[in-house]
Amino acid sequence: MRVPLNYIIRNLWARKLTTALTAAGMAMVVFVFSTVLMLDEGLKKTMVTTGSYDNIVVIRRSSETEIQSGIDREQASIIETQPEVALGGDGQRMVSKETVVLIALAKKDTTKSSNVIIRGMSQTGLALRPQVKIVQGRMFRAGSSEIVTGQAIAGRFKGVALGEKLPFGLRDWTVVGIFDAGKTGFDSEIWGDVDQLMQAFRRPVYSSVIFRLNDAEKFNVLKTRIETDPRLTIEAKREHQFYAEQSEMLSTFIRILGLVLSIIFSIGAIIGAMITMYASVASRTAEIGTLRALGFQRNSILSAFMLESLLLGFIGGAVGLLAASFMQYFTISTMNFQSFAELAFTFTLTASIVIWTLVFALLMGFVGGFLPAFRAARMNIVDALRAI
Repeated sequence: MRVPLNYIIRNLWARKLTTALTAAGMAMVVFVFSTVLMLDEGLKKTMVTTGSYDNIVVIRRSSETEIQSGIDREQASIIETQPEVALGGDGQRMVSKETVVLIALAKKDTTKSSNVIIRGMSQTGLALRPQVKIVQGRMFRAGSSEIVTGQAIAGRFKGVALGEKLPFGLRDWTVVGIFDAGKTGFDSEIWGDVDQLMQAFRRPVYSSVIFRLNDAEKFNVLKTRIETDPRLTIEAKREHQFYAEQSEMLSTFIRILGLVLSIIFSIGAIIGAMITMYASVASRTAEIGTLRALGFQRNSILSAFMLESLLLGFIGGAVGLLAASFMQYFTISTMNFQSFAELAFTFTLTASIVIWTLVFALLMGFVGGFLPAFRAARMNIVDALRAI
């Protein structure tokens, strides 16, 4: 004989206060667990969607970031003339030779400052990034001290609003436009003319060369040729792979920190669930004896209490997950450990995160309820009935 499900549900409802408190504790743990997963997923989504599969990023060999890289003009010209480079509608090669530097900008409503990426590019740079749209003002003009800022930068830092002048590199730069990069990493950058920025920062070399392939399947052929060319000391990567690698260190840190916090908090939640279930067993000793006398087997009693604990975990998991889902409306910013620059990204909830979160909540319910359920199942009928 099996214990009816409605009997288990009624027992949880009869102890509304303890059920609510225990579920709330589990919900808090689940909230932390799921938000960490969402944070990691949001970071990865931001960085991966920054790049395009057809675009290739070329940097100096062994350089992990564009900040560390240097490609001289002769090498850039060799890369630019490769036959796999696509041509634009105007017959010009789809190549952008770019320089990347960091400057410290003051944040709004605080005395703190953070590093921000300044990217110098050619006019082709915008064409290589179709996800980027100018939403206010216009694009910078070639050969001028004009810049455009990403939305994430314009909303959080001083001196980068439309029409303002930003002093760096021994000159003033006029903000002529604000662009929306579709919640990619470019939203956290400032763009200007590459030649003007190289002059301002006295940089004789480019940081990277970005170009589009005329055939995405020719990447391996191109990569082998240019990486074995004795005139070049570079490495080529697909743009989406390059930006995915830029998030690895920060992503690892987030996962480890989240795992440690989740383990610590989950121990408390499991202990809470265990205390609740032990109290339930103690208060229902006579009831358990009656069930055994009516013919319910030990396995049925064990299953009933385990299911009760799992339902408790599921309720806590569902509440915690619901609360965590609202984090998608918030944007956070932090320093990317690899580029040492400010990076803004959002929490992202996916189906896999929902599944893993509910599994985690059920696991807490299982661990917290097993020993009390085992105790209930092992009760002697005669001893239990004496409690009536």
